[in-house]
Amino acid sequence: MINPNSSDKTQLDALISHGMSYRQTNNNLSESYKEQRQSFLLKRLQLQAQIILIAGLTLITFFLWVNSQLEGKIYAFKIGLVVELFTLLCWGLCKTPIGRRYPDLIFLSLCWSVTCAVQIDIALLFNNLEPRSHIWTLMFLTQATIIPVQWWMHLISQLGTILCYLTLYILYSPILKNPSAFYIEQGLYFFWTCIICVFSVYLYERLRKKEFYARKAMELAQHKSERLLLNILPEIIAEQLKQQPATIADNFLEVTVIFADIVGFTELSSHTSPAELVELLNTIFCLFDQLAERHGVEKIKTIGDAYMAVAGLPNQSNNHAPAIANMALDMQNAIATFNKENNQSFSIRIGISTGPVVAGVIGLKKFAYDLWGDTVNIASRMESHGIAGSIQVCEATYQLLKDKYLLEKRGLIQVKGKGEMMTYILKGISLKN
Repeated sequence: MINPNSSDKTQLDALISHGMSYRQTNNNLSESYKEQRQSFLLKRLQLQAQIILIAGLTLITFFLWVNSQLEGKIYAFKIGLVVELFTLLCWGLCKTPIGRRYPDLIFLSLCWSVTCAVQIDIALLFNNLEPRSHIWTLMFLTQATIIPVQWWMHLISQLGTILCYLTLYILYSPILKNPSAFYIEQGLYFFWTCIICVFSVYLYERLRKKEFYARKAMELAQHKSERLLLNILPEIIAEQLKQQPATIADNFLEVTVIFADIVGFTELSSHTSPAELVELLNTIFCLFDQLAERHGVEKIKTIGDAYMAVAGLPNQSNNHAPAIANMALDMQNAIATFNKENNQSFSIRIGISTGPVVAGVIGLKKFAYDLWGDTVNIASRMESHGIAGSIQVCEATYQLLKDKYLLEKRGLIQVKGKGEMMTYILKGISLKN
C-alpha cells in the first residue's frame, strides 16, 4: 500500500525504477495533475461567472428599486452594467483557446471585475470612495469555495484589490471621513478574511494533490500486479480468475504442444558459476519468449533447461501446427545466432505433438496455467527421444504439416507408456509454398 503522506514523486519514481511498464512516467503524472487542475479551474470559473451574473442582476434590480431618484437609478445601472459585461466577457473567454491557455488571468479578471471595477466606477462617478469590504469578503469567500486551487492566485487577487483601493483612496479621498476605528475594523475583517481564504485553499489543494498522486501510485501498483499476473497466466484466464476465483479447466480438442531442451546445459552447470549459468539460460529463454509472441504461441512454463509452449489455446486456432513448426525452426536459428555471438556450442532437441489436452489453473497459491493429457506426454517423449539439433514430431503433427513443410521419416521408436510410434524430423518449409 502506498503511503500518501510520504513523498509522492519519490514513491512513483521508485515504482517506475523497479521495471514497471506504464504509459506515464513521473513527469507525465505531474503534467496530468496540472491538466486536471486546469480543467477543474476552467469549469469552476464558468460556474463562478454564472453566479456573478445572477447575483449582479439581483443587485441591479435591488438598487433600481430602492433608489427613488432617477440619477441614482442611472448610476446603479451603469455600475452593474460594467460588472455584468466584464463578467460575461470572462465567461465567454473560458470557452476559447485563450481561456484554456490563460485561466489564471480570467480568475483575476473575474475577481477584480467585482472588487476593483466597482471601486473604480464609484470613484469616477462620485469622486469619493469608502471601503466596500462586504463586497470583497463575499467575492473572496466565493472564490475560495468554488475555485479552491492555486492559493497564490487568491493572494494576488486580494493584494490587487487592496492596492487598487489604496491608490483610488489617495486620489479621491485624501481625508478620512470616518473615525480611524472604522478603517481599522474594516482592515481587520479584510485581513482575516484573506488569511482564512488563502490558507483554506492551500490546505485543500495540498490534500487534493496528495490524493491525486496516491491514486496514481495505486493505479501504477495495480497495473504492475496485472502485468505480473499476465506474465504467469494468459490474459483470458487472468480475467476469468479475477471474476471467478475458482478452479479453471477447459478441454481443447486439438492443439499443438512443443518441448525444447538445451542439449549439454546440465554438463555446463558443473563448471560454470550459478550467476553466469542463470544469465545464459535467461538470455536463451527470453529469445524463445519473443518467438512465442511473434508466432502467437502461448508459453506454458520452463522446467530446468526445458521450454514448453502450446498453440491453439486459450484462443482456439486452426493454424496451431504451422505456428509451432515455424517457432521451432526459428528457435534453431536463434540458438545458432546465440552461439555465434556468445562463443557457445549449444544445440536444442525439440519434440512436437498434436492432439487434445486439458488446460487450466489449479491450487490456491502460486497459480500456474498448465496442460494435461497424452498430447503433452507424447510431446515430452518426442523431445526426450529425439536427436540433438533436430525437431521430432509425431504422426498427428506430421499429417497437419506434410503439405507445406519438409519432413523426413525417422521411423518407429519405442516410447515409454505408448509402445512403438512413427516419428518424423521437421527440416524446414517446403519451397513449393
